[in-house]
Amino acid sequence: MVEAKLYTFDGTSEPQVVELDKGIFGAKVNPDLLHRAVRMQLMNRRQGTSSSKGRGEVRGGGRKPWRQKGTGRARAGSRRSPLWVGGGVTFGPKPRSYHLKLTKKMRQGALTSALSDRAHEGKVVLLDRMGFEEPKTKAAISLLNRLQMTTTTLMVVAADEYNRPVKKSFSNLPRIKCLACVGVNVYDVLRHEKLVFTLGALDELKERF
Repeated sequence: MVEAKLYTFDGTSEPQVVELDKGIFGAKVNPDLLHRAVRMQLMNRRQGTSSSKGRGEVRGGGRKPWRQKGTGRARAGSRRSPLWVGGGVTFGPKPRSYHLKLTKKMRQGALTSALSDRAHEGKVVLLDRMGFEEPKTKAAISLLNRLQMTTTTLMVVAADEYNRPVKKSFSNLPRIKCLACVGVNVYDVLRHEKLVFTLGALDELKERF
């Protein structure tokens, strides 16, 4: 049985202990899938636009710098040799795609592994709702202190709760990230030590699986 504390947004009642969905938070942790998913996310962020010119692409170098023999210097055939300043680059980068793909089943397995890992360590907290009337960083800090979130924390809210006041309230806090449930991913879950889910986000997560 995997459990988590459920807090109220307004703090009018004491936290309750509720049972989490075993299919999402009670799965067996698969380190290999976690590695594959994180690698896929990081690789897919790369643009792959860096480029350099080889000796055949650099302008100039058509004439032999000096004759082959008799000068006492090393043989040279082009001023655009990789050994010369202004020459081409040996095995330099060329535009390429770093795109990686995982099957839908593997992506879901990696996400459940990451969520289960945090749940087994008791680092998942639930919130009945999220609703700031206006952007207020001070109010966000007060909420985090009440939830005992003193380390890196990922706040996951439902789509209808992810509005401007909520985003702005957490945007100035360096160790806190707030995102809609549709954007929850393996990399962000593993980067943050604790997770906070609203009940609405939890329902959306169940529909996602």
